[in-house]
Amino acid sequence: MADQLQIVIRGGGDLGTGVALRLHRAGFRIVVLEAPQPTAIRLAVAFATAVCDGSITVENTTARLMPLDADLGPIWLRGEIPVVVDPDKAILKRLQPDALIDAIIAKRNAGTRITDAPIVVALGPGFTVGVDCHAVVETNRGHNLGRVYYSGSAEADTGVPGVIGGQDTRRALYAPSAGTFQTVKKIGDRVNAGEVVGRVGDAPITSQIDGVLRGILRDGLSVRAGMKIADVDPRGGVSHCFTVSDKSWAVGGGVLEAVLHLV
Repeated sequence: MADQLQIVIRGGGDLGTGVALRLHRAGFRIVVLEAPQPTAIRLAVAFATAVCDGSITVENTTARLMPLDADLGPIWLRGEIPVVVDPDKAILKRLQPDALIDAIIAKRNAGTRITDAPIVVALGPGFTVGVDCHAVVETNRGHNLGRVYYSGSAEADTGVPGVIGGQDTRRALYAPSAGTFQTVKKIGDRVNAGEVVGRVGDAPITSQIDGVLRGILRDGLSVRAGMKIADVDPRGGVSHCFTVSDKSWAVGGGVLEAVLHLV
């Protein structure tokens, strides 16, 4: 059954990529929708990177940028995942997918409707089962991470990053003001507390802790004040920067359950 089902995923960041990999490995035909200028920071493990680079391989699976009107059959036959710039979901009318997954992680509903597909699954807060979607998958770290809700909503957004290596708020870095972001460090670099990792205009952005730069925005992007622009992993494992996270695998497993259950 799985190899005949088509699933559209809105958002190719690290969580959306984990979802895409789980479903792809289960035999579903996947297409990832992204914005013209993706804001994913875990660029080494985000299928959204294909928008700017043309393609990216994550955990031995290649995602490739395709035109909105392309025939996706050949790329699926090659075992690859197409990425399409389509923030408005225009492809839904043509594909008529069996399921739509909202993996934008905007902490609110960014335009997904329960009528978009026979099965609609949303990640994280901002959605209510029966109103916006048919199921919600928990994205907050903790006891319920990856749990599927078939009624109600996910846990409310705390505004605090999940704890990794004993750090939460101090591991995430945010733009101090609106402007153009410039990178100084790259993903996988070891950084010390106080070291500059990037700039917005003339304002330096410094790491608050020692660790490895796990994620950082693409150089040259326009950012708004308070926008997340980097993530430092205090555990220090460079390999973690280039493999799908435990959180992404857990959430992807929840989505796989939801799709199979709702079929």
